[in-house]
Amino acid sequence: MVTNYEGDNIEFKDTLPLLPIRDLVVYPFMILPLFVGRDSSIKAVEHALNNSERLILLASQKDIVAETPAPSEIYELGTVAMIMRMRKLPDGRIKILVQGLSKARILNYEQTDPFFVTKIEKIEDKQCEEDMIAVNALMRNIKEQLEKVITLGKVLSPDILMVLEDIQDPGRLADLVASNLNLHVGEAQIILEILDPVERLHKISEILSRELEILAMQQKIRSAAKDEINKNQKEYFLREQIKAIKSELGENGQPIQSEPEDEISEFREKILKSGMPEEAETEALKQLTRLEKMHPDSSESTITRTYLEWLTDLPWSAESTEHYDLDKALDILDEDHFDLKKVKERILEFLAVKRLKGKDMKGPILCFSGPPGVGKTSLGKSIAKATGREFVRISLGGVKDEAEMRGHRRTYVGSMPGRFIQALKQAGTNNPVILLDEVDKLGGDYKGDPASALLEILDPEQNKQFRDHYLNVAFDLSNCMFIATSNVLENIPGPLRDRMEIINLSGYSQEEKLQISKKYLIPKQMDENGITDDHVNFEDEGIESVIRHYTSEAGLRNLERRIGALCRKVAMKIAKGEEETTSIIHETVEKFLGPPLYTKEDHHDRDEVGVCTGLAWTAHGGEILHIESTMMKGKGLTLTGQLGDVMKESAQTAIGYIRSRAEYLGIDDEIFEKNEVHIHLPAGAIPKDGPSAGITLATTLVSLFTGTPISKDVAMTGEITLTGKVLPIGGLKEKALAAMRMNIGTVIIPWKNKKDLVDIPDEYREKINFVPVKTIDQVLDIALVDWKEKKKSFTKKIGESTASKKDTDLPPVAA
Repeated sequence: MVTNYEGDNIEFKDTLPLLPIRDLVVYPFMILPLFVGRDSSIKAVEHALNNSERLILLASQKDIVAETPAPSEIYELGTVAMIMRMRKLPDGRIKILVQGLSKARILNYEQTDPFFVTKIEKIEDKQCEEDMIAVNALMRNIKEQLEKVITLGKVLSPDILMVLEDIQDPGRLADLVASNLNLHVGEAQIILEILDPVERLHKISEILSRELEILAMQQKIRSAAKDEINKNQKEYFLREQIKAIKSELGENGQPIQSEPEDEISEFREKILKSGMPEEAETEALKQLTRLEKMHPDSSESTITRTYLEWLTDLPWSAESTEHYDLDKALDILDEDHFDLKKVKERILEFLAVKRLKGKDMKGPILCFSGPPGVGKTSLGKSIAKATGREFVRISLGGVKDEAEMRGHRRTYVGSMPGRFIQALKQAGTNNPVILLDEVDKLGGDYKGDPASALLEILDPEQNKQFRDHYLNVAFDLSNCMFIATSNVLENIPGPLRDRMEIINLSGYSQEEKLQISKKYLIPKQMDENGITDDHVNFEDEGIESVIRHYTSEAGLRNLERRIGALCRKVAMKIAKGEEETTSIIHETVEKFLGPPLYTKEDHHDRDEVGVCTGLAWTAHGGEILHIESTMMKGKGLTLTGQLGDVMKESAQTAIGYIRSRAEYLGIDDEIFEKNEVHIHLPAGAIPKDGPSAGITLATTLVSLFTGTPISKDVAMTGEITLTGKVLPIGGLKEKALAAMRMNIGTVIIPWKNKKDLVDIPDEYREKINFVPVKTIDQVLDIALVDWKEKKKSFTKKIGESTASKKDTDLPPVAA
């Protein structure tokens, strides 16, 4: 059935396909694009395009989220539209351009699948019965309202006002305005369903009035925010003018309070309660007065506020209550550290003097020197615990800037106090234990020398008035207890080293490592790896195997790592469901950690010609140093193994001594003219130097020239002179510890080092025979196998001198 509506020039059937629309309402006479993506909607569009009229009904969904709306979820009143153009998009959707023609009401649904087909009836607007003057006034009012809306910032089409000027029909005017206001679907549908044009105009006028109120409120909020910014700027300029007037006229009026009163009062209360000295309090109140006059948002006020925070947060009068119970302090030290009798005795001495002198005692500066891993840093913590003080650690490794010590002046951007003032703030007391870690690794460049800056800080005569560049007021550091740590004392500048009391921590023997492992390392690693005594049992045999075959160090770090590795292996077994207790013995250690890394056979398993064992000192403790020599046809001396100048000169000195005593030693002079001597120290990638290898070099050369083997169970240390005297050396305890690790039974030392044997623990002297010597002849008698018997055949030819007899008959002196 075709219906011809009079006045419309378009005829359409009363049955049309339906296209549900999600988020808008289409009014008559509107032209707009639509994107169609649902399969049912695409089929409805295609069906409409197959007809010559190209008409379709557009009705809005009540729920815009519904993907497949039911007939009850679609508004009954919609708009018949003509599809003017259609284009397919790459993503499968289609884009259509439609023009609304007339309102229509859905009477019923004749088809719902695969798309909607509806039976409709046309709906016409009511005739306007109002006075046209009133209607025209209402229309003009709506146009003015819309213009105000655009003026207040509402984003609408720029041509809408021009289009409205040409519209005289009230219904079309209402529909056009409604379509441009971006109303939500429910409100737009209400306007569509109002059939009285004048009533629609009134509804549009209400909506525009509401929109005007919202936009006016937004404008007011924006204006208020802008006024506040302008007000702050105005106040700032006024303040600057007042300051200029006061400087000119000397006015004594009250300054403008730019900072909040509660903040100023809080700072003033902190200053008065901090207990700072008069100089610092005067400076703080002066800066507080300046802060009151500043604008709160200025950069200068931020700098001043930060400065006041530092001043008020420092512990000017707060201090820890110290403990002077010597027995309790000793118990704490014994609980945290094994052995170290000398260190513990020095700490108890400090407590005893402090108990007698009180505040009159100047803070001591102890320096713990020794290889890594011997407990220097943890010993500082124990001292703080034993004395009841707070503990702060300052790492000095790699520090090159003097400002790190004294602070930066406030004129620099990002300035801040030095590390010592920061440490005091962190501790919260003015008498903490401050640990200066790795003081031997301080650097220096164009920014200054931090080691020199430390001189004032560590000198008890000067640090009472320590003046940090940032604070620029004196702070008393004399109550602090300074403790330094270092690996190499020679790297500390002389004046700085002179300020400190040096306490050497040489390292630990195998027995000490065994006890430390059982008491400290094993419980710690078991706890960190989540295992208990029910899971693992560490036997002494297993621990000794780890110490002897998997570590070679003075400290404990590698030992702790190995124990941690064993604990992780046990934890893995438990995680796999094995519940039996693992016993750590030698076989278990080898199974978990692999083949042994260090064995005695790696060094010497027999007496050899030209191979001698020396002892060396390094920053990581004592080390075994093997020196090998050989000769071939040629002439001269070749030294390899990255030897330093001192060691090269020692080799030349040894050659000079041997050539001067060649006849006495049974060496043919021609051997020097016809043979090239090559001396090598293995591990060539490691530089080697030092004044303690002279007798070792001489012994290996005598062994080489005479063909006499050197005892594998003898190690030595000492320097040689051209006359054959043996000079003293340093680091005896560390070298002795290295000999113990390699199970060496005899150690030859210079006679003048005999006094140092007092510092060697009894267990060292029980296992090692220390032999002090005065001359190289004594060294050869001890180190070379059957040397005394060979020497008799030499002396028959040249006769035995009284001097040589005196040297030879000197018996070895056991420590």
